[in-house]
Amino acid sequence: MSEAEDNDILELDSETEEDVEMTVMTDVVYSEELPTYKSMPKGQAVPKVERAEFNGNPDSLFFNDGKRRIDFVLVYEDESKSLSDKKGSVMRRKQRRREFFEGSLMNMHVELEATKSVVDEKLIYVKVHMPFEVLCTYAEVMHIKLPIQPNDLAPQSSVYNCFTRHFYPSEDVIPKEPDFFTAPFRNDQLKCFYMKDKEQFFTPALRSRMAYYILSRAPYDVKGSVKKFGLNKLLDGGVYKAAYPLHDCRFNVKSKEPDCPNERFLLYNEWAHPKSFYKMQPLDLIRKYFGEKIGIYFAWLGFYTVMLTLAATVGLGCFIYGYTTRESSTWSKEVCDPEIGGEIIMCPQCDQICPYWRLNTTCESSKRLCIFDNYGTLVFAIFMSVWVTLFLEFWKRYQAELEHDWDTVEFLQQEEQPRPEYEAKCVYERENPVTRETEKVPYTACGKCMRVSCGIGTVLFWVLLIIASVVGVIVYRLAMFITFSSKLRTELNRKELEPFKEYITPQMATSITASIISFIFIMILNCVYERVAIWITDFELPRTKTEYENSLTLKMFLFQFVNYYSSCFYIAFFKGKVVGYPGQPVYWFGAFRNEECDPGGCLTELTTQLSIIMTGKAIWNNIQEVLMPWVKNLIFRHCTQVGSEKVIPRWEQDYQLQPIGKLGLFYEYLEMVIQFGFVTLFVASFPLAPLLALFNNLCEIRVDAWKFTTQSRRVVPEKAQDIGAWQPILQGVSILAVVTNAAIIAFTSDMIPRLVYYWAFSASPYSDGSEHTMVGYINNSLSIFNISDFSSTKRPNEDITPYWFNNITTCRYRDFRYPPGHPKQYEFSIYYWHVIAAKLAFMIVVEHIVYFTKFILAYVIPDVPEALKEQIKRERYLTQVILHETNIKQFKELMKPVADNLQNEIEDPELELKL
Repeated sequence: MSEAEDNDILELDSETEEDVEMTVMTDVVYSEELPTYKSMPKGQAVPKVERAEFNGNPDSLFFNDGKRRIDFVLVYEDESKSLSDKKGSVMRRKQRRREFFEGSLMNMHVELEATKSVVDEKLIYVKVHMPFEVLCTYAEVMHIKLPIQPNDLAPQSSVYNCFTRHFYPSEDVIPKEPDFFTAPFRNDQLKCFYMKDKEQFFTPALRSRMAYYILSRAPYDVKGSVKKFGLNKLLDGGVYKAAYPLHDCRFNVKSKEPDCPNERFLLYNEWAHPKSFYKMQPLDLIRKYFGEKIGIYFAWLGFYTVMLTLAATVGLGCFIYGYTTRESSTWSKEVCDPEIGGEIIMCPQCDQICPYWRLNTTCESSKRLCIFDNYGTLVFAIFMSVWVTLFLEFWKRYQAELEHDWDTVEFLQQEEQPRPEYEAKCVYERENPVTRETEKVPYTACGKCMRVSCGIGTVLFWVLLIIASVVGVIVYRLAMFITFSSKLRTELNRKELEPFKEYITPQMATSITASIISFIFIMILNCVYERVAIWITDFELPRTKTEYENSLTLKMFLFQFVNYYSSCFYIAFFKGKVVGYPGQPVYWFGAFRNEECDPGGCLTELTTQLSIIMTGKAIWNNIQEVLMPWVKNLIFRHCTQVGSEKVIPRWEQDYQLQPIGKLGLFYEYLEMVIQFGFVTLFVASFPLAPLLALFNNLCEIRVDAWKFTTQSRRVVPEKAQDIGAWQPILQGVSILAVVTNAAIIAFTSDMIPRLVYYWAFSASPYSDGSEHTMVGYINNSLSIFNISDFSSTKRPNEDITPYWFNNITTCRYRDFRYPPGHPKQYEFSIYYWHVIAAKLAFMIVVEHIVYFTKFILAYVIPDVPEALKEQIKRERYLTQVILHETNIKQFKELMKPVADNLQNEIEDPELELKL
């Protein structure tokens, strides 16, 4: 057979030696014929795609005839110029697969039209059109709900909508979407459905969704009895360079087409443009244009941002309270007082190279600590525990309203189809537990157990790898603290650096550099683990896309949770907790002395860690979401010389935009949920976290909107009922937040020791005073150490001993231990056990109170409003009535000719005479 004949006729069992040796792409193999697909009979000639020249209309969304709408676009590089070497054979194989794929589509009555690129003569654009009959067939296969009658019931108005309706775009600009009674489409009941115009019955988003359904399952090759299906694998193998639905117009210029709705233009002006930052999002239009999945994401993000307003306001008030009272704090005054803090000599914080130091050198650190470590923080932490419960409960109610308005209440049970990758591997038979019929599955029970076990083992390995990286950062902190302790003080004594001496301590310098290194580790491990998590999830082979995304979500969040929060957990709950005392410190690996907290406390370091990670993460994400797509599009336009005077068709303009990744919104959700963790888990140490999150989210909404409308190709619309696995993750974070914030206040801040001193040790019998007071707290919270008890390996070198250190026999350190000379010297004092008991009691009481409050709130706030439940039941009932009456009417119309014939026969006089 000649090469020309090979291009015209493709035998189903054709397989050359070159094909077997080629390993360019990994194929999806389907082992059985699926009932809704039509493949070409063996030996049938592959139909050729109709070629057409560009008609010069840059705004056209139709074939050249101006009647058939473009539902999808496929882009490939013309192989006609390939040479007859090994590369040429690869290109010819791609060509055969593409031609077979396109022939299969045409055999399924999908219409195609190919047009050569205006900009790059090597590129060919294949436009896909779904005729009405094909749309009807697949609407029934996919159980798509379509309107049967306008809904004349009065819509339910929620409190949230009443508050926000004044900030929505004008209905003159974006008209309100009409509401209908809907039902799953059935081809044999076509007349039951509300159809004014056959061409407008299926929206462009629905048409694209059904087109993608067919494209992802159409066969592209056959080897014996095994067929290979799917557009995704053709894209991965380079058979096609891109595949996407079309935007309806340019984002900043209206289309000249008379019937174009210009929805992209409206979304840009009323949603994505910075001038619309104060407006509420047009969610119905977002859902109509991009699909329910993107709509529900922006609805959740908008709701979360509105709820953050309350948390940010209270957090800002807490911060202002701490800032205004920092100068009047009794313990801060004692630290800064030359007569008190200036006379207290502190023990060295490392061996040999660290000097003695006066407590009042930490005056500024003590004032900073007072901003965050005060009674307002306790109130704010409890408030945030209640706030997060209200946020989740009210979101469930709002989500239920969206499910009703967007008709996704029964989506998962009715509409979601198996993934092509799942269907491809169905080779084992089992009995369906519901229908008791035999069905095909991709693995046995033992095989599924093996896949899940492998996935769990890999995830645990990577979690341990992250923990190892955290340990590495801790070792860095221990090593660098010694370096900074020996050199930093000397450098800061220089005249030009003297103003910074009070603000920069060895602990602070170590904390800042370690936080930056930790952030770099986080970013690197993110990139690597992403691929690992995708590989594990692909190996597990979930059935539907929702199950796939939920499985991937849990893996990625577990990794990100450990990756982002491990350093914060270390500072909050481990650093400075087991350090021993100056004469007998605790060592890591027998070489590194365990680090102590900053003189201002570990709470200040935790605040520094949170602010660096939150700020760095926000900057990095904005670079990825804004700068990178813009630069890529700019480079692409420059390389293809798009700025020429040529008229560029709509499909080529969209090809020049950036594709949306396979994971779609996954990273958008992940970014926000990680931020949600920072806002809730450690808010007791950083009351400004909700305010920073609010500012970030106000920008995030518009940045994401700008990216989707201006820089990215139009995504394939997808159906979604809710935010998926993110909902239980948020619930879990909210429960954990109660424990972490209670533990931060109890074990990381100095609030409990201060309260114990105020109520127990500041008055008789532990003190001479008769009134409770905070005076003397600093002296009481520092233990005494006799410097003669230092061993030679731990005693500070004489060359670093300060000039004022003369005839001093003791130094002080942060702990509650008996002084030297006591029968139990250097053992924990009774004060220590009082403080421990108070901390545990505080945690238990606060946790139980907050959890009980959360339980009561969750119980009294139903997930679905009662009025909405009644409306859903009413609409279901009316839908059944409408369908029943329509069926009866159709039956009467069908039987009317038969009844008329019988009536005529009965009334016929000749028939009566015969009888």
